[in-house]
Amino acid sequence: MARLDRVISVEDARALARRTLPKSIFEFIDGGAVDELTLADNRSGFNRLRLVPRMMTDVSAPDLTMAIDGRTLPAPLAIAPMGSCMLAYPQADLAIARAAAARGLPYTLSTMSTTAIEDMARAVDGPLWFQLYPFRDYDFNFDLMRRAAGAGFETLVVTVDLKAAGKRERDARNAMSIPLRLTVRHLMEGMSRPGWAMRFLAGGKPDFANVRGYAGAADSGLTIAARAARDLDSAMTFDGIRRLRDAWKGPLHVKGVLDAAEAKALVEAGADGIWVSNHGGRQLDSAVASIDALPAIRAAVGPDVPLVIDSGVRRGMDIIKARAAGATISAVGRAAIYGVTAGEAGVGRVLDILLDEIRNGMMLAGTPDYRGIGADLLAPAAR
Repeated sequence: MARLDRVISVEDARALARRTLPKSIFEFIDGGAVDELTLADNRSGFNRLRLVPRMMTDVSAPDLTMAIDGRTLPAPLAIAPMGSCMLAYPQADLAIARAAAARGLPYTLSTMSTTAIEDMARAVDGPLWFQLYPFRDYDFNFDLMRRAAGAGFETLVVTVDLKAAGKRERDARNAMSIPLRLTVRHLMEGMSRPGWAMRFLAGGKPDFANVRGYAGAADSGLTIAARAARDLDSAMTFDGIRRLRDAWKGPLHVKGVLDAAEAKALVEAGADGIWVSNHGGRQLDSAVASIDALPAIRAAVGPDVPLVIDSGVRRGMDIIKARAAGATISAVGRAAIYGVTAGEAGVGRVLDILLDEIRNGMMLAGTPDYRGIGADLLAPAAR
């Protein structure tokens, strides 16, 4: 059992994941596309930002609450959608969602999760959002949306940055595919991580429950890249967003947006919110870091449109910086999956670290109300 008391940062959770998982699987989770330039920029973009604190402020009762989509969250944090989490831990989707729900934070279920929409809704008592990869078959898109709405998912998050699969060279070198096709190399790596291997084998064969039976998507043995090339809507335009908007009655966010003019046009096409995201550096290498794209997008869409940022968030201070740059809330993906290598308790530990860092950072910066954080907190060179 992992000593979670020794995990005092997300980077510690990452180190725990590296020790717990076989090399190929850790690199599948941790890696990015091509030369991993965007992956690196996602962190360096946050690290470049500096703040100008104000000391003569009462910060004895910091308020982390933030409203989004008609719900007031206890903290400005959500879980980003992730597929194939079962590689890290059996029923990882449920473990992550339960940890988020225990803290009142939204969990975003991926189209490519191994937990069915209905099973997630039955198992978790907390705010749930559903992430849709738009398929060419809109009848199938609408069916997924009906299932999500019927199960009580509040917000639809439409991901638009998977027009083609990113070239992930670490995965190619490691012969990684989803579903996992075990090679001698993978078996040897698994033997070096007996705890993981026992859990993985006991967890049974992973099943992409939400796309089960769709054009053979879940059971044909195709890699995720082949499915993306074959089934996802690479021709999607604003008209596609309008079709989805017409079919979804709740809040609709569009995820994977980095261009300010496009963000404004998406809002005009019916999007209620924008996720400023580069898919964690896993798609277009050399794409701008999300934190660097954020201020221009905020300026383009105005002050009232919800902006969620992901890609590179590892510290509570990153969440404060993102707010100063224009974000409504931040979302984490890898941070949660690092934690889930130690089960639900590991995810809870990571989330508590981030929440404590937000609270502490707000007090040290002299900003007692998260909602009141603005660009004036950033050092002039960073504005």
